[in-house]
Amino acid sequence: MDSPRPAEHAADAARPRVSACIIAFNEADRIGDCLRSLAFCDEIVVVDSHSTDATVAIAQGAGARVLQRRFDGFRSQKQYAIEQAAHDWVLCLDADERVDDSLRAAILAARDRGFADAAGYRFARLSDYFGRFLRHGNAYPDRVLRLFDRRRGGWRGKREVHEAASVDGAVVILSGDLIHYPYRSLEQQLSKTERYARMMAEHDHTRGKRATLAKLVLAPAWRFWRGYVLRAGFLDGWHGLIYAYVRANYVRQKTIMLWLLQHGQPVTTPVREDPPPRD
Repeated sequence: MDSPRPAEHAADAARPRVSACIIAFNEADRIGDCLRSLAFCDEIVVVDSHSTDATVAIAQGAGARVLQRRFDGFRSQKQYAIEQAAHDWVLCLDADERVDDSLRAAILAARDRGFADAAGYRFARLSDYFGRFLRHGNAYPDRVLRLFDRRRGGWRGKREVHEAASVDGAVVILSGDLIHYPYRSLEQQLSKTERYARMMAEHDHTRGKRATLAKLVLAPAWRFWRGYVLRAGFLDGWHGLIYAYVRANYVRQKTIMLWLLQHGQPVTTPVREDPPPRD
């Protein structure tokens, strides 16, 4: 077999290395597919929040470097992950996401050009919703910035939910999709959106944002109308209808919780100590 030519060695040495960074907790049923889609990366780092299932064993078996860290917020966890990477170019995924063939080809092409045209890359996220990929409405293209040079950006800010990376420099859109499997069941989605609504309401409250009676009425209706009608979510059939309703309800919950917080009312059940036993 012919040995690689010196020019090929030089090109390989000059090529930027990419670290894939994943955060996970009890994702044994999904993380394997995620890791397989990242086989083209030079390193895979998994930051696990002390899973109680086989997540860690699966990740280690796939060759990932696994670190344990107590979860204190999505943004903080993802920022910690990129700080542990061996390479400055990082590709950030959640365990319920995977890179499709077209996106992988686009990433490799950009890498072979030395990532010379941008400080970061954004691409569409295509979400499965109970057996159908949503290609319309508020669900798609849902472009996210997930590939970037950590020397020029990261998971910034103080918001720990609906976190987003940002960079100092140009951002280029790549073709292909980041495939997303966000919900195992409707129950999980409803529980997840309620938790996110509370976290966002608390974040907005600390920043001085306020809910109004008009927002209580109009904001959920606008979210549904924008996604289902203006952005043609109805083309996704009954899946699109249910998705639009649930997302509108998220806005309703968030606004109600913010209203309660600004009026000094609790949005979670206060912890109460049991009374001392009687003699």
